[in-house]
Amino acid sequence: MNVLGIEGTAWNLSVAVVNEEEVVLLVNDPYQPKEGGIHPREASQHHAEKMPSLLKSVFERFPKEKIDGIAFSQGPGLGPCLRVVGTAARFLALKLKKPLVGVNHCLAHVEVGRWKTKAKNPVVLYVSGGNSQIIARRGNRYRVFGETLDIGIGNAIDKLARSFGLQHPGGPKIEQLAEKGSKYYQLPYVVKGMDFSFSGMVTAAQKLKEKAKLEDIAFSFQETAFAMLTEVTERALAYLGYDEVLLVGGVGVNKRLQKMLSVMCEDRGARFYTPPVELMGDNGAMIAYTGLLMLKHGYSTPLEKSFIKPNFRIEEVEIRW
Repeated sequence: MNVLGIEGTAWNLSVAVVNEEEVVLLVNDPYQPKEGGIHPREASQHHAEKMPSLLKSVFERFPKEKIDGIAFSQGPGLGPCLRVVGTAARFLALKLKKPLVGVNHCLAHVEVGRWKTKAKNPVVLYVSGGNSQIIARRGNRYRVFGETLDIGIGNAIDKLARSFGLQHPGGPKIEQLAEKGSKYYQLPYVVKGMDFSFSGMVTAAQKLKEKAKLEDIAFSFQETAFAMLTEVTERALAYLGYDEVLLVGGVGVNKRLQKMLSVMCEDRGARFYTPPVELMGDNGAMIAYTGLLMLKHGYSTPLEKSFIKPNFRIEEVEIRW
């Protein structure tokens, strides 16, 4: 089975074709704001303008006739961006006379991670711009055992980066600054059970600009935020009695976060997994692969039910595999 997947929940527009063995091809065309953060209307306009050329480049390398299904990111995400993706997916499904399947974006991060790492039943730390969650499977659904109470860690890092005058995306730039920092400044550390909060930390870090070097602020921010995420991941491991941790999402490429989780897992005798870098951020391959899983297990999305779901929760999806 070959499935085409379209991802466009936020700033990255991505199309991929996968089969059960590999990612056949993956093409990306991310939206890059001139200044500030992601503006939903501008991002959706970018997606609408770039979608035809992106799909054309896919079909120049992979014949339409071999596509067995069309998968798209149905949510969660930015409404205007999701509408562009949904429209393109519906058109392709009708044009090619292939089944359509709407995919939960969070579930796709988890499943592509499990696929590529061979993790069986991990505690998942999912960290991206708009989402930060502790996820694990219980029965026939994935459950969220902990999550951010305000903003995702990626958005928190981007807010800090913008206050430094750095262009989006801020994550790689903050990581580079943090590597040069050495002095630690105490910042609000907010963990409530397995939930956590970042907005107060962002405000406190921004106020440090008057007395501290940017490198030390970035260092302090990463150490505090990632310690919080490591703590709640360890708590979930202990609570569930699992012995695997899977790190997914765009923020997961951060080497310092990987190191802290790796040390924690080593101390607990748990295995630590990260998927390939190109599959950690938002990408079409994760949508295509999860769509393939769903189609194989009897899922399809009728046109009248293919509306977007900006607040689509992972718990809503019944897992049949």
